[in-house]
Amino acid sequence: MSRAYLSLLARDAITLSDAELLGRLALRSPFAIEPTQRAAWDYQIQHLRELARDLPDAHAFMEFLIPRVGRRADLILLTHGIVFVIEYKLGASQFDRSSLDQVYGYGLDLKHFHETSHGLPIIPILVATHAPLSGDLHMQWDEDGLARPLGVNAAGLLPAIQHICHVWHSAPIDAAVWEAGRYRPTPTIVEAAQALYRGHAVEDISRSEAGAENLTKTAEYVSNAIEAAKRHKRKIICFVTGVPGSGKTLAGLNLATARQRAHSDEHAVFLSGNGPLVDVLREALAIDAVARAREVGTSTSKVQEDRRAAAFIQNIHHFRDDALVSQDAPVEKVAVFDEAQRAWDVEQTSKFMQQKKGQLGFSMSEPEFLLSVMDRHDDWCAIICLVGNGQEINTGEAGIEEWLRALGRSFPHWEAHIPDSLVHSCPLAKEVTAPALHLATSLRSFRAERLSDFVGHLIAGDASSARAVKGTLSNFPLYVTRDLEQARRWLRSKRRGAERTGLLASSNAARLKPHGVFVKAKIEPAKWFLAPNYDVRSSDALEDAATEFDVQGLELDWTCLCWDANYRRVDDQWQAMQFKGTRWQAVNDEARKAYVANAYRVLLTRGRQGMVVFVPEGSEEDATRTPAVYQAIYAFLKDCGLEDLAIINLDREPVVRLATG
Repeated sequence: MSRAYLSLLARDAITLSDAELLGRLALRSPFAIEPTQRAAWDYQIQHLRELARDLPDAHAFMEFLIPRVGRRADLILLTHGIVFVIEYKLGASQFDRSSLDQVYGYGLDLKHFHETSHGLPIIPILVATHAPLSGDLHMQWDEDGLARPLGVNAAGLLPAIQHICHVWHSAPIDAAVWEAGRYRPTPTIVEAAQALYRGHAVEDISRSEAGAENLTKTAEYVSNAIEAAKRHKRKIICFVTGVPGSGKTLAGLNLATARQRAHSDEHAVFLSGNGPLVDVLREALAIDAVARAREVGTSTSKVQEDRRAAAFIQNIHHFRDDALVSQDAPVEKVAVFDEAQRAWDVEQTSKFMQQKKGQLGFSMSEPEFLLSVMDRHDDWCAIICLVGNGQEINTGEAGIEEWLRALGRSFPHWEAHIPDSLVHSCPLAKEVTAPALHLATSLRSFRAERLSDFVGHLIAGDASSARAVKGTLSNFPLYVTRDLEQARRWLRSKRRGAERTGLLASSNAARLKPHGVFVKAKIEPAKWFLAPNYDVRSSDALEDAATEFDVQGLELDWTCLCWDANYRRVDDQWQAMQFKGTRWQAVNDEARKAYVANAYRVLLTRGRQGMVVFVPEGSEEDATRTPAVYQAIYAFLKDCGLEDLAIINLDREPVVRLATG
């Protein structure tokens, strides 16, 4: 299936009528054609005709799908061996940064994820139709053959293309072969949520490809199970497992949005106990909805979109608290629980309920209580539990066994759909084994498919195995440094377009404070992940560090993990420490040791494209920052295969974006 609404030789744009060209575009669009969209297409068709007179052999693609973000580039032109990615801003009189980053992002998407674009020169161009002419054309190229975005006005587009083709032309591109090239996108969870919320199918943002097929099979199985539960008035629970990076949260968002669109009466909801994730996704959905409404000329407000997003994505603790106030069945018939293994055990839930909610004598675990809430429905309901492992970072997290124990103990009438990958010791009265509920294909970042293996060996203290895996991560830069400012410079040198960078640190990394990394100063997750890079609250400002509690379930493109003495090497083993008062103390409880290890596991896997680890030098004058402690950490990371960032030349002239006309 063509990824573009319209694909044709440029010369054909001259001979075909406006009605035929518009008809082809409208026929492919799954959405209603707003007047603003029709006006944009009218303009772009006329402009394409002008280009075609001088570039008759170029191949044009209008509304070309950029799967990772679920958006479409206005125009892609293949000519003289170059891929031109063109985005129009009708009526715009300047080249604003967000628009330049948008078209740059489209170019990055093609370069990274479209196989037949990997080796081609790609030039993103922003057309601000009413901008004034600017200076002479001057190209700046990144190392991988992607040009920094250019800005032109409507009259300047053709001269710019002609000049570039004269200077930079290469072997012709077979348009059919190029378009048929496999697309292997890996959206961030924020990008995926925005695309799904806008109405795109999961295939649109994960196009191959085994990942899309796997997600689709899981969605079909769960959807069929829900429909059967509705028909037969049954209550069901489905457990979805997956290999690291397989997209369990994406699967949950896909299920919730699909049920919302097709069955609004079910009030499907996505529930998570991860507060920062909820805040970031809600804010991202609201911002995107407002921006899209502005693009198509419809009316909405941030307050209105905030309310809609809050109804779709909820904090599981708020859902729980509402159920304490009333004994009525919730309005939601379908509930998707993200990271279900992190629900609290009986002890932690009872302690919280009695101390914080005044519920004396409360004696249920969180899974049992949540099951009891959904069980209030008289006829049917469905729970979908997304199950991860190895990332428990809070006291009292019960694991998936508690859900199964609660089912067997109190809800034998529920039907449990369990993947064959989930081995458990709790016999259930109604258990259905379903291979489709296991996501077996990793959707991990295109550069970090084996990063979780590397991190697993590192946390296990197996340097030789870590080094062996590091050798396979040829496209994922991994460095270590003793200079935090050098790490910041490296991050800034790597960031392109809308990519994000950020500082990370363990929540108990108390002695990074002398380096300006103060983990007790809480970030605003929505601002940290979403604010533009000129906002000092943004991750890109590289001022505030996020902890494992802030970033679990979320990702950045380029990260710096600031490593403190709370996880150190002693006698060739990791030792977990905590800072209390004025000194470090050993952590002896096995569960708490695991929390510290998992905190670093989470932090080490937040980067999609590359990472540098900052290990301080320490100070002979400060007993809490003994140089020997940090040196042992640094030496072990080097033994795992991390190269010192000092080998990289960060003083080269930065690539500068120049506009042209």
